[in-house]
Amino acid sequence: MYRSHVLICGGTGCTSSGTPKIIDKLQKEIEKNGLTEEVSVVQTGCHGLCALGPIIVIYPGATFYSMVKEEDVPEIVSEHLLKGRVVTRLVYEETVTEEGITSLNETDFYKKQHRIALRNCGVINPECIDEYIATNGYEALGRVLTSYTPEQVIQTILDSGLRGRGGGGFSTGLKWKFARSYEDDQKYVCCNADEGDPGAFMDRSVLEGDPHVLLEAMTIAGYAIGASQGYVYVRAEYPIAVNRLEFAIKQAREYGLLGKNIFNSGFDFDIDLRLGAGAFVCGEETALMTSIEGNRGEPRPRPPFPAEKGLFGKPTILNNVETYANIPPIILNGPEWFTSLGTEKSKGTKVFALGGKIHNTGLVEIPMGTTLREVVEEIGGGVPNGKRFKAAQTGGPSGGCIPAEHLDIPIDYDNLLSIGSMMGSGGLIVMDEDNCMVDIAKFFLDFTVEESCGKCTPCRIGTKRLSEMLEKVTEGNATLEDIDKMEELCHYISENSLCGLGQTASNPVLSTLRYFRDEYIAHVKDKRCPAGVCKSLLSYHIDPVLCKGCTLCARICPNDAISGAVKEVHHIDQDKCIKCGACMEKCRFGAISKK
Repeated sequence: MYRSHVLICGGTGCTSSGTPKIIDKLQKEIEKNGLTEEVSVVQTGCHGLCALGPIIVIYPGATFYSMVKEEDVPEIVSEHLLKGRVVTRLVYEETVTEEGITSLNETDFYKKQHRIALRNCGVINPECIDEYIATNGYEALGRVLTSYTPEQVIQTILDSGLRGRGGGGFSTGLKWKFARSYEDDQKYVCCNADEGDPGAFMDRSVLEGDPHVLLEAMTIAGYAIGASQGYVYVRAEYPIAVNRLEFAIKQAREYGLLGKNIFNSGFDFDIDLRLGAGAFVCGEETALMTSIEGNRGEPRPRPPFPAEKGLFGKPTILNNVETYANIPPIILNGPEWFTSLGTEKSKGTKVFALGGKIHNTGLVEIPMGTTLREVVEEIGGGVPNGKRFKAAQTGGPSGGCIPAEHLDIPIDYDNLLSIGSMMGSGGLIVMDEDNCMVDIAKFFLDFTVEESCGKCTPCRIGTKRLSEMLEKVTEGNATLEDIDKMEELCHYISENSLCGLGQTASNPVLSTLRYFRDEYIAHVKDKRCPAGVCKSLLSYHIDPVLCKGCTLCARICPNDAISGAVKEVHHIDQDKCIKCGACMEKCRFGAISKK
């Protein structure tokens, strides 16, 4: 029996910040201080506060250490683990109060969250099946296989109101019901763990921190629809997630929780992995299935829908990781518990990956109906450096930009659609006054252009032409008529593309035109980028009153565009200036500005 447990985040973020070296140092220091029999080191999944990694939490007491370096480890071991004294300088400042160190759950970041999909992340060792079982793991599967009929399972999910967390928001129970209704000699359960949105890492974190929940949920889904085989389609760029999934599958097979005659119920089900090469289009269900089949990932026309003819032409259901992570808790706690959270048409919680111009970057899980303002200003800690919130991008390349005027909108599927955005898989990127909305629209559209599979003309050609029009705007070469043509083209692409990628590709452009049209007009009429981002419309100038003639700007200019003698006012040759901004960044007197 250990007296102390040291939990250290082993997610991708903290691992890239040096977790492996810290773990190695911890174990050496623990052994050096004779604490091997008293202190256990446990590598967990993500705690959510990714900007604070590497993270160490020590129990009892749940002391939360952030931004830990390898050289801090000896002090933590000698002071905290050996002498029982908290190393205050390393404690996350939000947990320090006048009364002492408070629970992490009382911080602004956590107190409005409700963790269901992420309930075990940062809590258990993801590579230990016994720890998952100790947190009621596989209990839902046992209950289903011994006490429920497949129809009762489906009805439970229907009653919960769970909708797909991958972006479409389709009823999970209804999808399962459709697949159950089709008779065939073979059916499949698939999981979309490809997660291609820029800035999205929700599913990855669940796989890294709680892989067994996915296996349990997919097995329950297999029993519900009458399938015996499951496939997890996960991108190869997630090596930690892939390794932990492989290990979890091996453990589940050894425990008889995958394979033949699970729980002596006569039900057989197994799961295999298929690695994706990083194609964004393979987030679309038919393209994903085509890729699993060994073909180029391209979407197929629907109908028939996958519930009737999916993988290898057999009835198939496909949900993403977060959707599956909600299944066991719904079975254990009942659908009424789940429906008590959220809004009328969007039940439960949603995981978001907070990124961009925000203090607390990382993962958050909030009840549906939480306002965008609460997420940005309270949970996220607001916009840094005293800057003004400008917009939030939800739904990735398929979503739209939400302006400040809608900060108080409750977040759910229908509300986001009503203002020109969408839930998507859960990326939420915050932008401030220094972001150019035309440039943002171009960034997401260029991503879509690169990721288009090219199968249908509206997406393949239309998005390319739209990107060229945006390029003209950012270079100051467009006309007001071009803006109208862009809007018309957006609607054509949306209405005629084959799959969801093309149908939603123009959303970033349409939403920025809707809320920030004045920025487009400024680029076109005034040849000016209000945010000072678009290089073609920028010029740098030296204020003769503030310039001290120190020559630093001239010395660092990569193109010799700045001239002037020592202690004399300097000048920028606009024809030579490549607009890199190095001079403005280095000027110690604030004499250089961009217009």
